[in-house]
Amino acid sequence: MKTSRVLTIAGSDSGGGAGIQADLKTITVLGGFGMSVLTALTAQNTLGVHGIHEVPLPFIEAQFDAVASDIGVDAAKTGMLSSAGIIRTVAGKIRQHGIEKLVVDPVMVAKGGARLLREEAKDALVRDLLPLAFVLTPNIPEAEALCGKRIASPQDMKDAAEILHGMGARHVVIKGGHLEGEAVDLLFDGRECRLLTAERIETRDTHGTGCTFSAAIATGLAQGMTVRDAVERAKDYITTAIRMGLRIGGGHGPTDHFAPLRRELETYRTLDALKNAVSILGANHCGNIIPEVQTNLGFARPDAREVTDVAAFPGRIVRVGDEARNFCDPDFGASSHVAKIILTAMKFDENARSAMNIRFSEDVLTAARELGYDIDSFDRADEPEDVKRREGSTLEWGTESVLSRRDTVPDIIYDRGEVGKEPMVRILGRRPDDVVAKAVRISRKLRFPDGTGEAD
Repeated sequence: MKTSRVLTIAGSDSGGGAGIQADLKTITVLGGFGMSVLTALTAQNTLGVHGIHEVPLPFIEAQFDAVASDIGVDAAKTGMLSSAGIIRTVAGKIRQHGIEKLVVDPVMVAKGGARLLREEAKDALVRDLLPLAFVLTPNIPEAEALCGKRIASPQDMKDAAEILHGMGARHVVIKGGHLEGEAVDLLFDGRECRLLTAERIETRDTHGTGCTFSAAIATGLAQGMTVRDAVERAKDYITTAIRMGLRIGGGHGPTDHFAPLRRELETYRTLDALKNAVSILGANHCGNIIPEVQTNLGFARPDAREVTDVAAFPGRIVRVGDEARNFCDPDFGASSHVAKIILTAMKFDENARSAMNIRFSEDVLTAARELGYDIDSFDRADEPEDVKRREGSTLEWGTESVLSRRDTVPDIIYDRGEVGKEPMVRILGRRPDDVVAKAVRISRKLRFPDGTGEAD
């Protein structure tokens, strides 16, 4: 398989969240081979930039020649180019080595407010570098500075993109993070505009987002993607990285560049934990706690936000004699019912990531109390009419009504049902093995009330 070679031409961030460091992490995670030309060294952390040391022009040239003449470059990106001399030097090397897939991130100001581009260098950026840009990725303030137009709406973004395209950039992506509402970026290819929308994540940990986004686009281009596909993947990548941002330092923390890999790892761990837990359930003859509607066991990824982020068992876990059996491996989105319980619980305690329903009876509640479990309940008669009319909203409402009046998530939440609704007991916990352990103990307590079956 061909190795996609991606060159980042930018400054170094000693804090590791932006610049060369962010670029190389991004390129690696997305499957490219990252190389670098350092243009400046910064003394930097989450609180700001405390010093800048520009790399001498001959050494910038030496780095560029060493990499391009031996390894080669499939795509490149520029970041911090702080002076007119550096811009002209980099532009000359890009032309010399025939790099066509160039992403220009016109870095002007750091997250903490420090200027990273001298005022007199802006003309060199417009004159020497923008005409070489295959993709230009300014944020709102950068786009305003480059085109001399105030941007306050998507229409303003479109107008600015047309101006920047006229300056020579083949494709323009204006990042709309500085506007209100959803995080909307605009992609313009000279003919049509495309809006790319993602949820706005309220967080301070956004250091290095521009570097990361442009590096992700460059990696996609190096891998043969179209501009649209590369930008869309970069948008998904940066959104995930922001959502899982790292609370590091006392200022603007970095995004988590390894978020997609962590997500894949958590996907495996989530499914594996469910498989192990259901095997314990099946080995302990727990058919006596399976309700008429059968049962399910769910487990959410740590960053779960939607039903599809919660895994459970397709076809449920059924009673066969005195045993509980599953006939399918767990999968994400397999049970909206158990997922809604877990997602609601996670709003109150992010570690309450697992739940399971078992049959309701007074004996089950008695057994749970004798085992010392924390038990709470809700009454479906108190459910507001508008909630009842929304399909599938009862479990969210019931779970939230319990948790909103408590400081902790209980072991069990039950309800006594109503006409057409089977009463149910729901066991909650941090992990599936935690939940199943409670279920097994209740099952044994029902079978051996005197405690003779309590030992494993």
